[in-house]
Amino acid sequence: MTSRATSAPLQLPERLGPGRRRRARSPGAQELHLLSSVPAAQTLARVIRPCYGPHGRQKLLVTARGTNVFTGYAAAILRALKLEHPAARLLREAAHTQAESSGDGAAFVVLLAEALLQQAEHLLRAGLPRSQLRQAYAAATAETLALLPSLSIRSLGPLEDPFWALYSVMNTHTASQMDYLTKLVAHACWAAKELEGRLHRERVGVCTLRGGRLEDSCLLPGLALCANPCGQVTAVLTGARVALFVCAFGPASPNAPATARLSSPDDLTKFSKRNEQLIEKQVAELETACINVAVVWGDIDENTLTKADKYGIMVIQARSQTDIAYLSEVLGTPLMPYLLPPLKPGKCQRVYQQELGEGLVVVFEWECAGTPALTLVLRGATAEGLKSAEQAVYHGIDAYVQLCQDPRLLPGAGATEMALAKILSEKGSKLEGPNGAAFLAFAQALQSLPETLAENAGLVVSEVMAEMSCAHQAGNFLIGVGAEGIINVAEEEVWDTLVAKAQGLRVVTDVALQLLSVDEIVARKNPTNRKDLNPVPQKARERPSPVKR
Repeated sequence: MTSRATSAPLQLPERLGPGRRRRARSPGAQELHLLSSVPAAQTLARVIRPCYGPHGRQKLLVTARGTNVFTGYAAAILRALKLEHPAARLLREAAHTQAESSGDGAAFVVLLAEALLQQAEHLLRAGLPRSQLRQAYAAATAETLALLPSLSIRSLGPLEDPFWALYSVMNTHTASQMDYLTKLVAHACWAAKELEGRLHRERVGVCTLRGGRLEDSCLLPGLALCANPCGQVTAVLTGARVALFVCAFGPASPNAPATARLSSPDDLTKFSKRNEQLIEKQVAELETACINVAVVWGDIDENTLTKADKYGIMVIQARSQTDIAYLSEVLGTPLMPYLLPPLKPGKCQRVYQQELGEGLVVVFEWECAGTPALTLVLRGATAEGLKSAEQAVYHGIDAYVQLCQDPRLLPGAGATEMALAKILSEKGSKLEGPNGAAFLAFAQALQSLPETLAENAGLVVSEVMAEMSCAHQAGNFLIGVGAEGIINVAEEEVWDTLVAKAQGLRVVTDVALQLLSVDEIVARKNPTNRKDLNPVPQKARERPSPVKR
């Protein structure tokens, strides 16, 4: 074959050697594998793409249970979707892994994996064997991870205010007053940090309280929960011993299997008296076990509450089962299904109620390893607004945990992806064989992320990408995508953590290589839809056998 010209950069199919094409299969067999994974990834990316970046839009989803989900976070959207395709489920699992380990990056995983699969389809159609493609993709990933630390030009100092590093992470799909919320998160993380410089996620709690504005959010010491204090005892200021009950605080339910049979008024009087004596005994046993705080997930009987006030026990009615389960985990005490004192009650310094405007929270305050040192109480008018603010707070906490592990930061706003694409393109154009084509494919997949940012910002994608390409070719890898065009991310203080970006690239490569190794998707159909595989006709089966006759 004639040699190709080197004046223009070679396209992906042209990067393959001449000996590769004779091993290409038929179009139907070549497309069988990719058409079973790429369309599912494209459909999933089509849902997530408009929500990517700080200028992404929100989604209003109606789940199978009929509940409404209004969010712009990819992890919440993927959780609400009902997926049938196994490739889409695998991609969602990878995105959830990234969100759980790094706090963010679910959209990054979905979009980059979809772009890599599209580029892999082009290479496979050009004749590159699947085994060599997987090896070349692995080599491109190793090169990308090796180049990533060289793009870090900023790091968070051990005594530096983390506000500037957390602002760009939290400023996504959240309402106004993000400056105030970021200051609260930065102050909470700084105050809850351990002496060795580490921060554990459980040291900062988050509580949402309806009512007020986002500017009314505040920090409270200890663990704050939305609960309803009942009775006359409203605080235990010293030596609080807590018991948690997931039953009614009072007599047994009338729907219990054992039912008393009353045949006369005297029986009713005796039953009421014995019932009152039983309640008195149960509350007295709590007082004997030094229980002075009872948190209940269930109904509270007025008579039993009166007995608790008599013995000085503070009764708190939890609003959700999640709160009392979290309190059980933090205090290290079990959830009691009966009104009996636990063998190991939870211990606090003090428990009291705190009024925040028209809302009310209960604060459990103590200082111990593995317990919340501070709780950020979020205020808002709507439940969806509180969910968005809560998600932003969790992103900020996760980002600070990552910065405690590795303080290095990368340029945000698509600048890192564009710089990696430029370096991989230059190296791929010089390599021969599958590695060169894989490097170019990886570069084109990375360029799709800044294109999505520009598209969601309402900009002309071709113009923005041309300006970014010129700037990066000139050596300025700090140019990213802003609201009105290209920006200098160092001047605008837009950063990404190195730990989250590296973890996201590893997750994307793992799921892409897994989907590339799938030869065929075999689905087990419903047995009712299967055809009758018995060759004997129905009439012959109904006819009795002559041997038996």
